[in-house]
Amino acid sequence: MTTPMKWALIGASNVAQEWMIDAIRSQQENVINTVFSHSADRGKSYAQANGIPCSTTVLESILKDPEIQAVYISSRNEFHKDQALAAARAGKHVLCEKPLALSLNDAEEIVRVCHEMGVVLGTNHHLRCSAVHIALRKQLHTGAIGKLNAARVFHANCLAKAMDGWRLNDSGGGLILDSTIHDIDTLRFLLGSDPLSVFVMTQSGRKSISGIEDGLMAIMRFPGDVLVQIHGSYAVPYAPGGVEFYGDEAALIARDCMSQKPIGSLSLRNAEGEHSIPLIHHNLYRYSVARFLAAIDGKGEPAATGEDGVASLRIALALKESARTGREIKVTPS
Repeated sequence: MTTPMKWALIGASNVAQEWMIDAIRSQQENVINTVFSHSADRGKSYAQANGIPCSTTVLESILKDPEIQAVYISSRNEFHKDQALAAARAGKHVLCEKPLALSLNDAEEIVRVCHEMGVVLGTNHHLRCSAVHIALRKQLHTGAIGKLNAARVFHANCLAKAMDGWRLNDSGGGLILDSTIHDIDTLRFLLGSDPLSVFVMTQSGRKSISGIEDGLMAIMRFPGDVLVQIHGSYAVPYAPGGVEFYGDEAALIARDCMSQKPIGSLSLRNAEGEHSIPLIHHNLYRYSVARFLAAIDGKGEPAATGEDGVASLRIALALKESARTGREIKVTPS
């Protein structure tokens, strides 16, 4: 960036504190001016703990501030729509956590308004920013394993106590919209296509209240009759996270890559054995913010666009419908 970019945080969240504050500040001359929280006490203590000059409970004060050029939204899911629309209409660039909204119409409205206002919209799908997934995508697109047959995604973990809250006891939470939606976006990034249909069975009550899913097994049918399995959970400690892609000539095996951390390995398995593919890891969130800022400068697109956010939500909602009805659900084309 040629001039300083001044940000506001909308939501005094754990993900912002652990990852995004550093990611924003890592970019040359980018600063965070203020943080919005519905709780005055939380906002004040959060600002002090993270060296942010101001906090506010009045969103309008951010929207009217001419110095604020971009916002990062990481509030509860049900607030994303109104906050993103308000920021866009105030001329602020918007980097929003997934899901963009709780309904497809609302997410599509966010994309439309951002286009109309001429502001950049990014969806913070961090997993596609992993060096493992970037290298894996290249291997797939160069035909390293031949014709793709099937894939598996392992994204089961044990949700930390500090993170449970609304994710486990609110209709806007649950595993699908909070975690599996990342797996969906990663698959779209890797395969370059959307599933044609989905089917899921869910669990609840292990970490969550009854009726809010905290575990699942899903099957998706992608173009080319490719079947993909996803195992996700909030209640399985010590499970390895990873993805596996099986072709008619070889397999690609990625391990420890369903993580916020810059870790993981990738190998190619064929008739000659298993061969490690060299990787140069980088911070996923710094990569995401750098891509977002480049898009503001007119140099490419965010790592995950608003349209990507709509597409991942469309598929996640199809999974929710499958869980509700017990049926295979066709995914409506975008």
